[in-house]
Amino acid sequence: MTFVKRLYRWFATMVHELTKFGIVGALAFVLDTGMFNLLNLVVGMGPLTSKVLTAAISISFAYAGNRFWTFRDREQSGLGREYFLFFLLNGIALLFGLLVIGFTSYTLKLTDPLSTNIANIIGIGLGTLFRFWSYKRWVFLEATEPIPAELPEVGQPR
Repeated sequence: MTFVKRLYRWFATMVHELTKFGIVGALAFVLDTGMFNLLNLVVGMGPLTSKVLTAAISISFAYAGNRFWTFRDREQSGLGREYFLFFLLNGIALLFGLLVIGFTSYTLKLTDPLSTNIANIIGIGLGTLFRFWSYKRWVFLEATEPIPAELPEVGQPR
């Protein structure tokens, strides 16, 4: 029966984390895509430059959401270390998006807004799969001690 309980706990935790990760990701997606279209279509920046700039902003937003909400129950190994790894892994994930956008824009010569946005969404999707796996593996580590459900009252012994 212990195995079934552990399996259930693992599954429940995974669904809970995936839901939160999805919400943070959806908000970062809206931020990224909106700014990408603004910079690329309205301002007239190139698609790759637009993608790099918008990714830097949405990555910072996603870090805050994932550290302080999605994976808040996990070990905190230092904001500097976590943010560096988070940004590095997002840089790798960004390569997926840049490759898809670059291939669509410069190899296929499809530069219309619909084609560019479809390429952007495909790149984000591929990057998201990599990000979820890598965050759990290297950035937001399993807690070594149980984290208390609530903070102790000031002045009371622990």
